[in-house]
Amino acid sequence: MRFVFLLAALFCSSAFAEPPPNIIVFMADDMGAGDTSAYQDWAQNPDNAQLHTPAMDRLARMGVRFTDAHAPSSRCTATRYALLTGRYSWRTRLKHWVLFGVQGDPLIEKDRTTLPDFLREAGYQTGMVGKWHVGLSYRRTDGSVADAWDDADLTQPLADGPMDHGFDFFKGMSRSHGTSGPDGMKGNTPQQSIGPGWLVGRKVAGATGNGKQLDGSYQLNRVGNVLDEAAFEFLGKAAKSPEKPFFLYFASPSNHSPYTPSEEIGGIPIAGASRYVDGSPTNSVRHDFIYQNDVHLRRLVEWLESTDDPRRPGHKLVENTVFVFTSDNGAEKNDKHFTGPVRSNKGSVYEGGHRVAFIASWPLGGVGDGNPDTPGGTDESLVCHADLFATFAEILKKPLPPLEGEGRGAEDSFSMLAAWRGEGSAARTTFLPNDHQEASKKDSDKRAWIAIRTNSAPIPGKWKLLVDQHFAYERQANPKELYNLADDPMEKTNRLNDPDLKAVVDQLVEQAIAIGGDTGHSR
Repeated sequence: MRFVFLLAALFCSSAFAEPPPNIIVFMADDMGAGDTSAYQDWAQNPDNAQLHTPAMDRLARMGVRFTDAHAPSSRCTATRYALLTGRYSWRTRLKHWVLFGVQGDPLIEKDRTTLPDFLREAGYQTGMVGKWHVGLSYRRTDGSVADAWDDADLTQPLADGPMDHGFDFFKGMSRSHGTSGPDGMKGNTPQQSIGPGWLVGRKVAGATGNGKQLDGSYQLNRVGNVLDEAAFEFLGKAAKSPEKPFFLYFASPSNHSPYTPSEEIGGIPIAGASRYVDGSPTNSVRHDFIYQNDVHLRRLVEWLESTDDPRRPGHKLVENTVFVFTSDNGAEKNDKHFTGPVRSNKGSVYEGGHRVAFIASWPLGGVGDGNPDTPGGTDESLVCHADLFATFAEILKKPLPPLEGEGRGAEDSFSMLAAWRGEGSAARTTFLPNDHQEASKKDSDKRAWIAIRTNSAPIPGKWKLLVDQHFAYERQANPKELYNLADDPMEKTNRLNDPDLKAVVDQLVEQAIAIGGDTGHSR
């Protein structure tokens, strides 16, 4: 009798279990935490100098806002690599800076499990729109893999791109929008070298067969419109499936320069429409371009709120969708209105280079309450983009990939789920961002500094140790600077030579060495 009862209980629990959530990860480009009014209190901006981002504010009230969130690097390629793989980029050949050139050899190995690979294996439909920037490769006319742009035939399908790393759907650009293709027909000749313009799946959409000339469809002030349409193309089809949840990675090019806001998206004015919190116009094309992200966000959330969930009849998609908003690094300009009360900006391992906005919402999963009329949650846990992999694995109750061999992945990923739900701190105790523009007056390998950041040192504080490029290249930790962010968020006082803090330095060096190595891992 007890056996029958247990079977019935198991049947009922599985029958009434909620389906796995849909997932949308929206990543802005070069957007500082001070660029959104959702972080106005943190940035300490007055109303007449704080860009108003009502959709981001609304998402923060619906969910949870993190104030100690970080990009895994202070530049975009390395952050995108870490988000997609759950692994620090300094473990790869890219020790600092970004992938350059019309090609940029693929940074993600073919046998590595990416986040979209993992989700697709778990039954998800996977889509991406926007900026890839982790490398791709082309084919020659005979179908063989091209050496580079010069011998590429753009009418041939890509040899390596987003579709080879877990995505079922892709429409976007190879890297920053200003260098991903000629603006319409400006400079668009058979010899042009800033393509390949729009990529759709494995296809160069604008290829004409006339050398490298494209069809002119890639227009900078229309990039937002194209990506918006592509996102809803994917979502519209994916949302009709009663069997499969969806994962959308929306990698916006806003607000990387050049600032090219759309006139409007979905009937919502953008160019010239950005406002400060006090209602006055910003008269800033940069702010307009950032506001474009807010419009994208507004449209996505409104769609979730108005669209029926085919896997939960009688409910809307917003209830069972994890929505994450963040940025790939700190603000591109060293301006306190954008970077907030921290030091430096994009390209630095000082806090302004990688401290970013991070907002998560999932009403059905207890991440916020989904109510835009409540204050929303705020959490001080140490989190970073590489942690999305492990967080989604915990949500799905799936094991992470192995640490070695084919199919390896997520070596530096820790679950944030407890912190998302307000049930405790995130699992991460140590974080190692990289790339430090202050280490050299010119771009060189000397910029490959690493910061070792922890909230669990032997002496209470939020400690951060900077080591030079020898760690990234040789795994030798040479301490250069030490800060306690708990009382020195501007990193003004280097305490490296304080004898009372030797235990802190020794522990952080020990942790870094343990984590390091070409085949090393954090977990």
